[in-house]
Amino acid sequence: MESTHQADHSGPARVLERFLLAAPEQWPVLAPRLVAGVGEERLRGVLTATRERVGGFTSVTEGPEGLVIAGPRGRVLAFARADAEGELVGLLIAPGLHRPARRRVPLPPRVRGAVFRTVLCATLALRVAACWRAPTMVAWCTAVSVIGIGALLLTGLFAPARLPRWVRRTAWAALAVTLASFWRLPRLPVGRPDPYFVAGLVLFAGCAGYLVWARRYDWGAPVSAPLEFPLRDGAWLIVHGGGPGLNHHASHPEQRGALDIIGVTARGSRRGDGAGLDSYAIYGATLYAPCDGVVVSAVDGLDDQIPGTIRYVPPYGNHVSLDTGHEIVTMAHLRPGSVAVSVGERVRVGRVVGAVGNSGNSTEPHLHVQAVREGVGLDLRFRGVPGPLYRGRTVHT
Repeated sequence: MESTHQADHSGPARVLERFLLAAPEQWPVLAPRLVAGVGEERLRGVLTATRERVGGFTSVTEGPEGLVIAGPRGRVLAFARADAEGELVGLLIAPGLHRPARRRVPLPPRVRGAVFRTVLCATLALRVAACWRAPTMVAWCTAVSVIGIGALLLTGLFAPARLPRWVRRTAWAALAVTLASFWRLPRLPVGRPDPYFVAGLVLFAGCAGYLVWARRYDWGAPVSAPLEFPLRDGAWLIVHGGGPGLNHHASHPEQRGALDIIGVTARGSRRGDGAGLDSYAIYGATLYAPCDGVVVSAVDGLDDQIPGTIRYVPPYGNHVSLDTGHEIVTMAHLRPGSVAVSVGERVRVGRVVGAVGNSGNSTEPHLHVQAVREGVGLDLRFRGVPGPLYRGRTVHT
């Protein structure tokens, strides 16, 4: 069941404000575990740099994007955890000044859905009609190449399995009607090639070639041994994986081979029209250890994000990291209260370690899994899952 509890962030805001306004001599009293874990010298350096950026600490308030540390020259986002006794036990401060995002009034879901349906159907109808009304073979090829580019983008970038069933059926129906227009070709004049014809063919070939390259891309640094897939009894869609352009982790050295995985059914990645966490097919899915290893990090208790929004929090959220002796395997964005292992514990492959949630730097429930050796991300391999792992591939377990 999805919790209806709304986290109270005002407590950490008050605790953090008291800590920041206190003299350094009081830090070991106000946050003894934080000071011991981080080190007083390092903590002093972080707070000094933050104070210089904002011109001195004046207040800590609660904002829609997280806690906001304010000063005369600006503001920075922060995350803080406090225990029941009011002791500061966790602190994370963003490195740059905070500029509040422009607040937009979202359209109601029904209106947004109606607009999307109208735009999609109108666009497809216009492109399909262009194929049936093409006056020459060259014009027909140009119109078909545009449809082909759209199909490549749909399959390569948007991972069709996550989309609602009606979207997929509409798109494939449009493609079928487009291909049926082939019967007109024998009766059409050839026509003269024009810039649109050349551009269409070049773009189609470029998109196809790039998609093949990105799907087969790897970094040449695989895990020491194939892992067990950490999810069972379902269809699991990779929404970020593969080479640059298909995997948003590629620009981060330690995450370059990471995967983001969601659950899908015949209706897509959602179970219904609801907007809550429980409407996502993967939310709450049991997570199993993909390897033998020693738990080197196990974080729990961080709240799930509201889908579609991100508060400033530790990026991995609730997570478990296992040291195999050759690499560190991390599973992130777990559901609060689900982490079932503790630091120092040795676990065997297949052990239940938690459940998928939406904590950390996450806009929708998903599993982030990565393997790192000496600070460098590795290419993931799973037993029973041959071939490359890329955006749009569905793994059935």
